[in-house]
Amino acid sequence: METPEFYCPTCAKPVPDPLVCGDCRAVICRTCGTPLERIDDLGIG
Repeated sequence: METPEFYCPTCAKPVPDPLVCGDCRAVICRTCGTPLERIDDLGIG
């Protein structure tokens, strides 16, 4: 299983399959639409 690279602060869980905006390349949560944070940046991965 692949380790998730992104974390959703709203859902409070890792996101293994985020959506990427085709225009601005933002990475967002499939569940709530919140912009995601890289797990590496949070220090929890």
